[in-house]
Amino acid sequence: MIRSSQRIPLYTQIRQYILDQIEQKKWLPGDKIPSENELAERFNVSRITVKNALSKLNEDGLIFRVQGKGSFISPDPLGEPLIYSPEPAKNTKNKGLVAYLMPRLRNSFTARMLDGIESELAKNGYRLIFCKTNDSQEIEKEALQEVIQLGVKGIIIFPVDGETYSEDILRLTLVDFPVVVVDRYLRGIETNCVHADNVEGARVATAHLISLNHRKIGFLSTSYPGTTSLEDRLAGYEKALAEHNIPVEHRLRLTHFAPEPMNAILNEGIADETSKKEIQTFLKENPDITGVFAVNSSVGLTLMEAALELGIRVPEQLSVVFFDNYEFAPWSSIPPTCISQVEYDIGKESVRLLISVMENPKQVRRKIVLPNKLIVRKSTAPCAVNHAPL
Repeated sequence: MIRSSQRIPLYTQIRQYILDQIEQKKWLPGDKIPSENELAERFNVSRITVKNALSKLNEDGLIFRVQGKGSFISPDPLGEPLIYSPEPAKNTKNKGLVAYLMPRLRNSFTARMLDGIESELAKNGYRLIFCKTNDSQEIEKEALQEVIQLGVKGIIIFPVDGETYSEDILRLTLVDFPVVVVDRYLRGIETNCVHADNVEGARVATAHLISLNHRKIGFLSTSYPGTTSLEDRLAGYEKALAEHNIPVEHRLRLTHFAPEPMNAILNEGIADETSKKEIQTFLKENPDITGVFAVNSSVGLTLMEAALELGIRVPEQLSVVFFDNYEFAPWSSIPPTCISQVEYDIGKESVRLLISVMENPKQVRRKIVLPNKLIVRKSTAPCAVNHAPL
């Protein structure tokens, strides 16, 4: 307990306690410190006393605060480091390095996005550093620190699945470091981003099934909480149902799959056996389903294989539409109806936005949303079950 002293005010003693933790390396740069309530309880003082101590530390740049998250130790004892400063234009072909962090590179979607990024950077005189994060937030954090140490001029980030919030990305935005997020956005962090219109794409896909007289429409997805692109696709699916006065039935959803096993059908050409059996059980338990919207090609293709093994004919008995086109789709045994993203353009637009931010870091942050295209092939057909017209 801290004892009152006429010479050393209580808030000064608390401030010294925090300084001691930093100097003894018990609390490291980036660590979150105890909350005001925790410190007040630990030293038996009022929150106002603690607040005064933290305010002084914040003014000195020894800690920084994040609204709704708490206070953190600054990365530098002299305060937040200057990790970006505009440089005068140089008459040189190579303008510097730009980093691109991506969770995986195993299909044509991610490859075309990378192609768009690299091509546009080269066109504007920048070199690319590419880092694969393997859908790990820890690897993503380490990669961010490494590329900053390498002196990159800006960073493009494809966040890992399930990432709802990133303190590292937030810190970069707080000091106006040029960052652009692609494919999705992070809730609670106002940053520049470029992504497809996931809500509208899912709405159009579901509406296509409805136009074919389907009423019992399933929704299949990998685990979506925290992945805004998938959350928005669920919202688009529900929006289409609401527009046509079709009740939302949660029993028609199957949404817990892990991304890595589900991607096996794209990576290896063979559907994950566990995922396939779960889908088959789902179809057996819901025999009234006549159409399904799947959030991506791996889920959609696994669904089609599962249905065919059960003797359910696509599209005669089950219509399937999913997000994301893929390279050999037109030559598949059942060419799929899908929502095609403009992934090359997403990559290209992300670079254009990043260059704009590098030239003017203080500009208002922007969200660029690109349209999709419905490609109708052979996996959807009119519903064989008679329904009253809407």
